[in-house]
Amino acid sequence: MRTLYLDCSMGAAGDMMTAALLELFDEEERAAIVGELNSIGIPDVQFIAEPAKKCGIAGTHMSVLINGEEEGPCDLGEDHEHVHSHDHDEPHADHAHTDMHSIEHIICDHLRLPDKVKQDVLSVYKLIGEAESHAHGTPVHAVHFHEVGMMDAIADIAAVCLLMNRLAPDKVIASPVHVGSGTINTSHGVLPVPVPAAAYILKDVPIYGGRIRGELCTPTGAALLKYFVTSFEEMPLMTVRSIGYGMGKKDFEEANCLRAFIGDEAVPCRAIRADAPDNAACTDDLCPDPSGKDTAVELACNIDDMTGEELGYAMDALLKAGALDVCCVPTTMKKSRPGNMLSVLCREEDRETIIRAVFKYTTTIGIRETLCRRYVLSREIETVETAYGDVRKKTSSGYGVERSKPEYDDLARIADETGKSIEEIKNEILSK
Repeated sequence: MRTLYLDCSMGAAGDMMTAALLELFDEEERAAIVGELNSIGIPDVQFIAEPAKKCGIAGTHMSVLINGEEEGPCDLGEDHEHVHSHDHDEPHADHAHTDMHSIEHIICDHLRLPDKVKQDVLSVYKLIGEAESHAHGTPVHAVHFHEVGMMDAIADIAAVCLLMNRLAPDKVIASPVHVGSGTINTSHGVLPVPVPAAAYILKDVPIYGGRIRGELCTPTGAALLKYFVTSFEEMPLMTVRSIGYGMGKKDFEEANCLRAFIGDEAVPCRAIRADAPDNAACTDDLCPDPSGKDTAVELACNIDDMTGEELGYAMDALLKAGALDVCCVPTTMKKSRPGNMLSVLCREEDRETIIRAVFKYTTTIGIRETLCRRYVLSREIETVETAYGDVRKKTSSGYGVERSKPEYDDLARIADETGKSIEEIKNEILSK
């Protein structure tokens, strides 16, 4: 599975993410991409990718020039871009401002980008608009954006969306986000870090502060993460193919960069999938570990008000819904009541589906979740000829062991046809 992992231990900003993703391509492709960015039609904007070093680490800094100048610390009080917004009735005669409708017009009607990328750009900017609306207590259509900050943000968002489209990862994972600490100066005055718009966007995302004083995650960086990232967690088991370092402007005691890793994530052998047709053998060439080392989610709940028949039906329904395994263990619950603990194992990408199925088919009102590392033997299915006709045989191997057994369904069919026991038929088939 082609996976992109973003290390946000020094936060996230649009320019840093652009530079990190750009570095995942070879030098010839980078030059072509920068040329393409400079031709997409953002008014008065120029992209310049330049080498940069932070704490001795080499990477790329992406400068976005607007009318030949880069928006800098003097405008924002920090090194990252920041989208300024104002209530529509505030007087600001010294700066040009524009509204969300005008931004949509620029994105949809003027940018020379594929339709998919345009839609991504618009969706990300809408996240920012909704956050600014919430932060200032005014409708989205009434939020006015500072024109320089608006162009800078559109440029960063368009660049990241274009690069994401080029990379086309199957999954995007990010670390918990370091947001910084302290306060920053903005056109509204001194604001806490993270600023209200970024804090709103980062709801339901794992974030932390730390000892570094300053804004590390901007609203634009937060919106890009919220839109593209499928999960925020530690780096998965993956074979890394390329690494990119996107550098910020300011210097801290730690390297001010966002790192991007792209590679192949280990995936479960497809032979063990419940939905694999006819128990087909693994054909997934992205599975780097033939022993099937992977992660799975265990969902568990305690139940004391379902009959055995109802629980049996629920277990069958969960397997049909895509669960890898389901088991039910007798237990003693509160008030010394006898009950059952239902445990369901599923793939991470199936978590939501299985949670819904557990609530649908059982009477539980709460589910516990545990992320498990699994070690499974690789499995192959072959059809062998026997005196009873074709029988499927499963061979499991790995970690120095190998074992085979006929498929139960085939043994049960033969037992029904011949009147012999399953054990008798199994021994007869395996002895040949």
